[in-house]
Amino acid sequence: MTAGSNFWVIGGEFGSMNFHKLVEGSAQVKGPFKTRKEAEEAWKVLSEENRHRAGVRFSIVEEPNRAVTPA
Repeated sequence: MTAGSNFWVIGGEFGSMNFHKLVEGSAQVKGPFKTRKEAEEAWKVLSEENRHRAGVRFSIVEEPNRAVTPA
């Protein structure tokens, strides 16, 4: 049996425009969301709230499916 995927919105403020390292204390994780559409809606809200901050970026990531052992 395989569990469904979860989606997460992750990101924060980056120290430079190469977007390699987050500024300490700025990391944000939202989720889990059961559908990509729900995650996209959360991503849009976060992105809109931070659009005036060029160094802030968010991404949607999908948790890999994992096997679930029946009880």
